[in-house]
Amino acid sequence: MKLSYIKSWLAAATLAVSFSACSGNFLDVEPRGKLIAAKVDDYDQLLNNLYLVYINSNAQVPMGDELVAVEPYFTQSGYRTQRLFQWESNIYQSEDNSPELQYPMHNIYQFNKIIEEVMDATEGTDAQKRAIRAEALAGRAWTNFLLINYYGKPYNEQTAATDPGFPIITKADVTQTDFKRASVKVVYDSIVSDLTRAIPDLPVSVVSRFRMSKAAAEGVLGKVYVFMGKFTEALPLLNAALTDMNSTGMSIGLYDLKTEMATGGVYAGTSAPNVAVNKENLLGKQATSSFSRTDNSLVLSPQAAALYKDSDLRRNFYTTTATSGAAYPIAGVLRKNRFSALQFGVLVPELYLLRAECNCRTNNLAGAKQDVETLRASRMPAADVAVPDNLAAQQLPLLQFILEERIREFAVMGYRWFDMRRLSVDPLFPGLSFTHTVYSSTGTPTVYTLKPERLVLRFAPKTLSLSPGLEDNP
Repeated sequence: MKLSYIKSWLAAATLAVSFSACSGNFLDVEPRGKLIAAKVDDYDQLLNNLYLVYINSNAQVPMGDELVAVEPYFTQSGYRTQRLFQWESNIYQSEDNSPELQYPMHNIYQFNKIIEEVMDATEGTDAQKRAIRAEALAGRAWTNFLLINYYGKPYNEQTAATDPGFPIITKADVTQTDFKRASVKVVYDSIVSDLTRAIPDLPVSVVSRFRMSKAAAEGVLGKVYVFMGKFTEALPLLNAALTDMNSTGMSIGLYDLKTEMATGGVYAGTSAPNVAVNKENLLGKQATSSFSRTDNSLVLSPQAAALYKDSDLRRNFYTTTATSGAAYPIAGVLRKNRFSALQFGVLVPELYLLRAECNCRTNNLAGAKQDVETLRASRMPAADVAVPDNLAAQQLPLLQFILEERIREFAVMGYRWFDMRRLSVDPLFPGLSFTHTVYSSTGTPTVYTLKPERLVLRFAPKTLSLSPGLEDNP
């Protein structure tokens, strides 16, 4: 089959998804939306689809509690931003497509197609076919992990078997309309199964950080286990990911901000590396986000901003004023002045912090301290790298420090929302509550408290209308 540049729209029946294929190496489309592929190379090209990279799903950013909103900018922002920040039940209008479903569901279709068909493809070796199938399995797992963290309750061993999760879709069939939600446990079991099946066949070396390597899949599975509270199971996978990343054939590692900012490197001025070349990306995934650099409405709270020492070079990613140069009506807030896109695939800084957390939770405090200091050594002067002794010697204070390091590293990137979800069911942090504050133009606060039922998103009305029988969240 000759490759061609096409634009294809598949039926909205797949959980109200409509999507377009961007210019690139794509295959002709036959009736009923079935992509035609025959050769192993055809299926390999399907994995180069940029929709597998540009997920365009950013609801997690405004829901994180490291942020506050400021008037008059907040009222001027879109209704989606306002509703997400206020943790409202209904985010979308009746005609809206939900980006949290639109792009991930396109990708589920594509991964399923590859999984179903590639072993029968012509040309190529059996090993090549298994490697392509493994990439699709791991990609499907990453996507389902994102979806379950939007629509399913946080994983709780006591309730996961009965908590509504997300439909498990394993067929590349855009005519399907009957979707039933599997339990949270079944979804997580499916994610673990896909990754466990994929890892032995995945390539150690890859041509691009947009393609799934063995190290990246090990990192994904390690993170999945962390979100399940299975820290002992997560640890060897995170160890393997941090070892195997050195064999990917790409430049993978941590940027030293001291060097980069001083020598006109990738972080000089207000610049930042894009997803395609960022060496901290072991697996590149990206979403657009106006909450960084161009948006004045959501800013780092005074409490979150105070987590940075003046010597922490990540503090340089923020400014104290709006884009116009005007001061904010509340002291201590910070607006992020770079990173116009969210990068949230498999990042080396998170691998270190996830391993630090696992080491801490399994009482290897020295190992946890070493991991978090490895990251900090690339972010600040040597004199400030060490975790304070009074914190490093105790499990809970050290764990709290690691979680705060996650805020310092990933603020305004959506990571905090997913951490809030899992911490809400963590027995080490009983009684947690989360709030958002909107400050008026004179600094008067209005406080919103997160209700437990809003730890999950509801489906958009359009999704429900096109998927009869799909159970919504309360």
